Amino acid sequence: MNKLVLFNSTKLCKLLNKRSGESKFGEHVKMLTSISNIYEQLKNLDVKHVVIGIPEDIGVFANHGKSGTSLAWEATLKILLNIQNNAFTKADSVLILGHLDFSEELLMVSKLNQNKKSDIKKARKIVERIDNHVAHIMQLIISSGKKAIVIGGGHNNAYGNIKGASLALNTPINAVNFDAHSDFRAEEGRHSGNGFSYAYAEGFLKNYFIFGLHENYTPDAIFKILNETKSLKYNTFEDIEIKKKLSFFDGMYHALNHTSNKPYGIEIDCDAIESTPSSAMTPSGFSVNKTRQFVSFFANHKNATYLHICEAAPKKKTINQIGKLITYLITDFIKANAS
Repeated sequence: MNKLVLFNSTKLCKLLNKRSGESKFGEHVKMLTSISNIYEQLKNLDVKHVVIGIPEDIGVFANHGKSGTSLAWEATLKILLNIQNNAFTKADSVLILGHLDFSEELLMVSKLNQNKKSDIKKARKIVERIDNHVAHIMQLIISSGKKAIVIGGGHNNAYGNIKGASLALNTPINAVNFDAHSDFRAEEGRHSGNGFSYAYAEGFLKNYFIFGLHENYTPDAIFKILNETKSLKYNTFEDIEIKKKLSFFDGMYHALNHTSNKPYGIEIDCDAIESTPSSAMTPSGFSVNKTRQFVSFFANHKNATYLHICEAAPKKKTINQIGKLITYLITDFIKANAS
C-alpha cells in the first residue's frame, strides 16, 4: 500500500486564511497532482525544498515514551501556509509534498500495552515497516536533487532519513543532531532511541555529532562508545550553557568540522528546546532563538541535505506554539539554504 498522501488544493483551501492586500505562503507553494512517477515530477519541478510530514508516534511508544508526536504535522501546516510570502520566505521554491499515512499502524499500536514486553516487541516490528516507507520517500526526494524538510513523528525516523539519503547519493552520509539524548541506544529492535545506532551499524551513517547532550540522561555505556569511536563526537549542554567551557558558536564550528566534509542531515529534536511540548519535555534546554541560529548555521552549507524536526508533541493549548516554532525552523532552513 502506498503510504504517501499528496497535499492538494482542497486541503490548502481549508487551511489558508487569505487577507486583502497580503500574499500568503500557501498561495505560492507548489503541489503535485499525481501520485505516480513522484521522482520524475520532482526532478522536473523548479523547486529547491520538498516538505513531507510523518504524523506518527509509534517509535516513541516503542521506546516507552509519551505519545503526541503524530500531531505536529497538522499543527505546522496551519501556521506555515499562513505566514507572509515575500522576498525572505521564498514560497515559490517550496513544494508541499504531503504526508505518509500511518493511521492503520497507529490504530494497531493504540491497542497495545506499553508495560508488556510482547507488545513493545510488536511495536518495534511496526517501526521497521515505517522505516521502509520513510527511507523510500527520502530516496526519491534526495535523488531528484531537492532538499528534504521532514516534519513530525518520533526520532526513530532519523534512520529512514539517513538510509534514504545515503541510498540516493550512493554513499554513507553524516548527521548533526541537536538533541538532549544520543539516540544511540542498543540495537534491540527499532524505536525512537536508536535510529542513529542502527544507521551507523548498517553503514548508512558515517560521521555523527550530537550537539548539547544532557549529562544527566546519557548512560555511561553510551559515553564509552562515543568517547572510543573516532567518527562519533559530541558536546554537552552543561559544557555550553552551565559551565561555560565552550561557547555556543565554537560548539557549532566543531560540529560543522566533523560533519560538513560530505552530505549531512540536520536533525532537530524538540526535547532539546526549553519548555517545548515534546515527548520528553525539559525545563532546562536551549532557547528557541538558539535553535533557530543552529538551523540557520548548518543550513548555510552546500552539503546540508535535509532538515528533520521531530518529537514535538502539541496538546490542544499548544498547537499554535508548536506550529509557530516549527515554521520558524523551516523558514530559517529555506532562507539559509536558498543560494
